[in-house]
Amino acid sequence: MTAVLKFFDAIGRRTARGFDEWGFGASLLAESIVWIFIGRFYRQPVRFTHTFAEMMRFGIAALPIAILLSATIGLMLAIQSLYSLGLFGAQNFAYIGIALSVTREFSPLIMGILIAGRSGSAIAARLATMTINQEIDALQVMGINPVRFLVAPMLIALVVMLPCLAMLANLVSIFAAGLYVSFELDKSFGSYIYETLNILRADDVLHGITKSSFFGLLIGLIGVMNGAGVSGGAEGVGRVTTRAVVQAITAIVVSDMVIVYLSTH
Repeated sequence: MTAVLKFFDAIGRRTARGFDEWGFGASLLAESIVWIFIGRFYRQPVRFTHTFAEMMRFGIAALPIAILLSATIGLMLAIQSLYSLGLFGAQNFAYIGIALSVTREFSPLIMGILIAGRSGSAIAARLATMTINQEIDALQVMGINPVRFLVAPMLIALVVMLPCLAMLANLVSIFAAGLYVSFELDKSFGSYIYETLNILRADDVLHGITKSSFFGLLIGLIGVMNGAGVSGGAEGVGRVTTRAVVQAITAIVVSDMVIVYLSTH
């Protein structure tokens, strides 16, 4: 009986801790939105120079690995599509699955996972280190709101740059897939692009871009939540960094599944 009570007590504590964390995340989001839109009226605007620096860190610096992953995903889709459709003699329609899969799913998902591992961990480690070194307290003593100074620029940068990376991934993936498909089917690359543009709609591209912005918001909030809740010194920094990456990737995959289900029903 005691073991059963301890089991349910542990579940209850973890559940309460989870609600507390996401409540903290919601308050961070609300406060960031307030500072973004009305901070200038209190002469404490969100600094654009800081925001652009975060954009460079999260977006531009990730271009090489983003291009490599996008080209790889495009080639993998092309290879698998030709093989699968070849069983039915429908290789000429491979461009349909490639175009829709890339724009609606793979580009936002892969870029989200990439940024979660690359930037989500950096956000958590940075905030955790600042918390342990009492730099957050020092900002408050100087009259600088940490959410306005640290959190809001990061959220803006992620919400803006992740859709940009997803759009780049669309172009690179479709280009790489087109090279392979046109070579394998002995058709011109121009005809492949023409057929792809005919099948794609603005809604398909917008679907992926919208998801990318939401993924960026999740990555930023999860990184900040874990960084701000650090404890235990250097070991705690490593723990919250790992936790932030795992939680961000899990949240991206689960929310993507929910969005896909809702958008198709």
